[in-house]
Amino acid sequence: MEKYPVVIIGAGPAGLTSAYQLAKQNIKSLVLEQSDKVGGISRTETYKGYRFDIGGHRFFTKVKEVEQLWYEVMGDEFIKVPRMSRIYYRGKFFNYPLTIFNTLSNIGISESSLILLSYFKAKVRAKIRRGWEAENFEEWVSDRFGSRLYYMFFKTYTEKVWGIPCTQIRADWAAQRIQGMSLKRAIINALFGSQNAKSLIKEFDYPLLGPGMMWERFQEKVESKGSTVLMETQVTRIEREGNRIKSITALQADKTIQITGNDFISTMPVTALLHRLDPQPPENVLAAARGLKYRDFLIVSIVINEENLFPDNWIYIHSPEFKVGRIQNFKNWSPAMVPDASKTCLGMEYFCSEGDELWEMADAELIKLASREIVDLGLVGKQSKIEDGVVIRQYKAYPVYDGEYRQHLQVIQDYLQKFENLQTVGRNGMHRYNNQDHSMLTGMLAVKNILGENHDLWNVNTERSYHEEFTKSEWSSVKPQPPSDLQLEPTGSNS
Repeated sequence: MEKYPVVIIGAGPAGLTSAYQLAKQNIKSLVLEQSDKVGGISRTETYKGYRFDIGGHRFFTKVKEVEQLWYEVMGDEFIKVPRMSRIYYRGKFFNYPLTIFNTLSNIGISESSLILLSYFKAKVRAKIRRGWEAENFEEWVSDRFGSRLYYMFFKTYTEKVWGIPCTQIRADWAAQRIQGMSLKRAIINALFGSQNAKSLIKEFDYPLLGPGMMWERFQEKVESKGSTVLMETQVTRIEREGNRIKSITALQADKTIQITGNDFISTMPVTALLHRLDPQPPENVLAAARGLKYRDFLIVSIVINEENLFPDNWIYIHSPEFKVGRIQNFKNWSPAMVPDASKTCLGMEYFCSEGDELWEMADAELIKLASREIVDLGLVGKQSKIEDGVVIRQYKAYPVYDGEYRQHLQVIQDYLQKFENLQTVGRNGMHRYNNQDHSMLTGMLAVKNILGENHDLWNVNTERSYHEEFTKSEWSSVKPQPPSDLQLEPTGSNS
């Protein structure tokens, strides 16, 4: 049985950040990763030389320690990318951030007036029922933006992403994702432009060859300092003695290995972690784990024989008649993502759940669906221009904030916090909708805890703040919060 100072489960952003921070302190670690690529959902896939993300991952943060780490690892392989995104709804493309002439021409003065009337009604209603608190997403958004805007720009897209009615999504998820935005601010930005210091960002950083490049560099640096990253290694058993982890059993190909350590950091889905503990946790904890839900995701990347299709980095498809939820134009993130400059690679993103119709559809049928929808959207002239395609499925992409998640997660949190030498970090490790920077921050703080400090990782990403809208001086007084746009980016802005 091999022993390491620290054993880390998962080589995604949180896990590799932990390993890197430990290596900087001359503490060796062992990282166990079940897949053949590092980066988790932030990896970059490659098909015939075309590189694509599992969802768009823009690099923008107000957490200075994380930003410094990005530049420390990537150096001049980071490029600046201008941001452009739009919303497709009712056959129209809406600029985002909103521009007054584009919005008015798309929905008309009459509809705009009705949106404003609905907004003012919501404000009056809020004053009448002072002290009332929204319980679900629909109530939260309607209360703040008016019901008409909710039905136009929130309901259909949100239900497409999560696969459940908005009335079953908790209000605190909405508060987390769009805190700080208001219809008033959106209108001011549309009328006068985003000139002040609190505007949405207009450009972001991005690794030249996609986000996976970042985590490949992290792996190289971790291994160069004497730590080990074992790929295609699945954790099958985590032995505990009371509230202390003793050892890990893992399967690598057909070989079983056993590892022990002083400290353990886990980024694997918290539901899987609990079921691999031996002895198993109490039944109420296991029941809570079974109650947590995830949303899966698949991307159909299609190669198109056109040099330029549209200028956006990504487009949100709000119209319910299309199954696609978002479209990435990877060439507009970095020209190096496409090996042939005369062609374009698009990522057609579909939000689904394991076992449902979309998830079970054959790859060839999914490529046909994506090809048909991109033409029907008017973004590609004819299907004959589409030359090739590939499908990638991603399990457990997003933790679901349904009506029961909070009580289940609290039971799990209370149980895990009793462990003396185990910390859970990252999006799936905490069943929290963290973006890359916040996942990294949990990994950094976990290392500080190993070094003797005392940080509550569960408080990361819970304070009220709007990621893109704080000035640097304001940021120092608040804790990190994920970026968000008015239309609710499903993977977060730098997820």
